[in-house]
Amino acid sequence: MDLHLSLAGDGELTTRLYRELRQAVRDGRLRPGDRLPPTRDLAARLEVSRGTVATAYERLVAEGFLAARVGAGTFVAPDVPEVGAGGRRRTGAVRPRRGWTATPTPVLAGDPAPYDFSVGVPDPGLFPFETWRRLVAAELRAGANSPGRYADPAGLLGLRQAVSRHVGVSRSVRCDPDDVIVTNGTQHALDLVVRVVLEPGDVVAVEDPGYPPAATLFAASGMRVAPVPVDEEGLVVDALPARARLVYVTPSHQFPTGAAMSLRRRVALVEWAQEHDALVVEDDYDSEFRFSSRPLEPLVNLDPSGRVCYVGSFSKTTLPALRLGFVVVPPSLRVALQAARQLSDGFSPVPTQAALARFIDDGMLARHVRKAAGVYATRRSAVLAALEAVPDLDVVPSSAGLHVCARLPAARPGDGRRVVAAARHLGVAVESLDGYYLDVQGSTSAVAKEGVVVVGYGAVADDRLAEGLRRLVRVLRREAIVS
Repeated sequence: MDLHLSLAGDGELTTRLYRELRQAVRDGRLRPGDRLPPTRDLAARLEVSRGTVATAYERLVAEGFLAARVGAGTFVAPDVPEVGAGGRRRTGAVRPRRGWTATPTPVLAGDPAPYDFSVGVPDPGLFPFETWRRLVAAELRAGANSPGRYADPAGLLGLRQAVSRHVGVSRSVRCDPDDVIVTNGTQHALDLVVRVVLEPGDVVAVEDPGYPPAATLFAASGMRVAPVPVDEEGLVVDALPARARLVYVTPSHQFPTGAAMSLRRRVALVEWAQEHDALVVEDDYDSEFRFSSRPLEPLVNLDPSGRVCYVGSFSKTTLPALRLGFVVVPPSLRVALQAARQLSDGFSPVPTQAALARFIDDGMLARHVRKAAGVYATRRSAVLAALEAVPDLDVVPSSAGLHVCARLPAARPGDGRRVVAAARHLGVAVESLDGYYLDVQGSTSAVAKEGVVVVGYGAVADDRLAEGLRRLVRVLRREAIVS
């Protein structure tokens, strides 16, 4: 073990070494079971006598911090005693700026529920891992993609060309490779746009209910978040605050209600942005999975004056773990966003970018999406059939995505949360629409809203689908009787 110890401070040498070793154990630098250097080696490294080291070790063994094993050495004890204050250094001198103090810590996914109807989670079992492994391995070979050099912050040209063709074919988005900037997902794209376009204190309009991570990002960056209502036609454009400098919207499949923004509203939003000198960020997060009706024209195609950034991600169509997305930007923002990308993290891993470019260009992404869409369509039909069998349950119309919403009969505030809790007791994971309403700080509202349950069908295993729905229906029927 290459252990760095400082012997600076007051007191005799043995005491200083003892204190430094004890602190290393208490703050976790030395973990239970770690083997300490032999006394002779540590003494030589610190340029002290071997007796100094041996005495410090003996004191720590006596106090229970270390354990000596004959013929094996000295180790950190498995159960370090609690001896008052200590541990890692703490200071109140430096504090995060306003906006970060109340930002919720991301919840990392643990073990999923046995019957997992979580929202926005694709099925990793559908992804062609072997194909992907071969693609990445080929791009990691010596000499591929100039591995010893830094890459273009806008993204690998081959991937930008592939993305340009992909969105052109799948969504009729007209763009050149120079308009595309590769990002590490949607959140990264939003962060770059905020850095380049907005000033602290600017107003950002977001859908309500909407996507909480986006609103939280805006608030943490010093923006004033303005929740704007949505209805069956999507964002209510007439409710936009006149001072908004940016509007974040999910028009193809409003998150989380599922409503598609009407063409009338889309045109009105683009005109509003022109009139108010604002930018619209169009998040087309899962438009590839569409099960009925032709998708409406993207906002970016209705924009004649460079007022729309089109954001996309491969998290739903491939895997969230790949962390690759993109933003199609107007020419006026190209240079600034590329500079922001270079300053923030440089560039995305080149082998992964190159593999994704081949995955797209060789038609493998399209085949994977078709296969996954077929599986999701079957699950969606089963979910809709189960929900529609519940008396008076109102399923919100939705023709795309990986989840649906259902309004509880005679719902009272908090009913959605009660259903979620009751379902959890039966091993079923669903969500309440309450968790997607926002306050003016961009955080999830603590106020209970209407009773709407959000049911995803991306993650649930096919062999658990029927039983999971049976249990969910039991909960929904019980809730209907109580209401």
